[in-house]
Amino acid sequence: MKFLNLIRYKNLFLIALMQFVCYFGFLKLQPTLLGIQTWQYILLVIATLLIAAGGYIINDIFDQGTDAINKPNKNLIGNSISESKAYNLYTALTFLGVIIGYYLSHAINHPNFVIVFILCASLLYLYATNLKQIILVKNIIVSLLLSFSVIIIGLFTLFPVLPVGDKGELFFLFSVLVDFSIMAFMINFLREIIKDIEDIKGDYNEGIRTLPIVLGTQRTLKLLFGLTFIPITLILYYVYINLFELLYATLYIIFFIIGPLFYFAIKTWNAQSQKDYNHLNNVLKLIILLGSLSIGIIGLNMNYYAAH
Repeated sequence: MKFLNLIRYKNLFLIALMQFVCYFGFLKLQPTLLGIQTWQYILLVIATLLIAAGGYIINDIFDQGTDAINKPNKNLIGNSISESKAYNLYTALTFLGVIIGYYLSHAINHPNFVIVFILCASLLYLYATNLKQIILVKNIIVSLLLSFSVIIIGLFTLFPVLPVGDKGELFFLFSVLVDFSIMAFMINFLREIIKDIEDIKGDYNEGIRTLPIVLGTQRTLKLLFGLTFIPITLILYYVYINLFELLYATLYIIFFIIGPLFYFAIKTWNAQSQKDYNHLNNVLKLIILLGSLSIGIIGLNMNYYAAH
């Protein structure tokens, strides 16, 4: 259980769920030929999870000072797990993830695609060691990496069949994945700022510049209130332009994504305590979970609409 907590198994579950829903709940429902087989896609998910797990470990190694203050009872490295063992786990997981990525890149006849896995692993290392100290950069990097876990699906399932497939259909499917990844980026960016508010004491002691430290907690919460209306507006616009004929998908997004985002915005205005900030974090986790399911709802609704 300690190992599972170290690699943030709940976060890994969300990433895996998002990738599996994109594949089985959306892409596999389309008549388009895909570039990899199902077992290879499972390997792609495993590679993503291994590199992400390695990223969580290396981040914890360099976060021991802040975690000792922010999460004194949950700080595993240096207590339950030695730093040297953590380094070995990080190296093994990251290496395995890149090796699987190397195999998959050759399997689709695009060996240069292995650079994607190497870049993600490198970015996670740089984030843990240097980049997290730069205001907003850490928030952007983590959110970009989450959104890229969706983009990579298109690179390995759609791009390889571009020369022989229906280009219009393939570009449409890829555009849906891109739109989905943008939504994931925006919502996770909000969550990263909330996490900065939760961790303000430890970050301050370690000299890490975050938005709450620079602006203050209350100003940051008011900024979050305003920022929340960016994804709300963009998602509503997207639904109006692209999904309005898909009744079930539209209702799902309005009630299970837009509704909770409005709730989150209202709660940010009056949040005062650590308990409030934890609640806001959990609300955004729930929105990310529900958002992960939304592309499956869209895929099912598209099939239903086409059949009727």
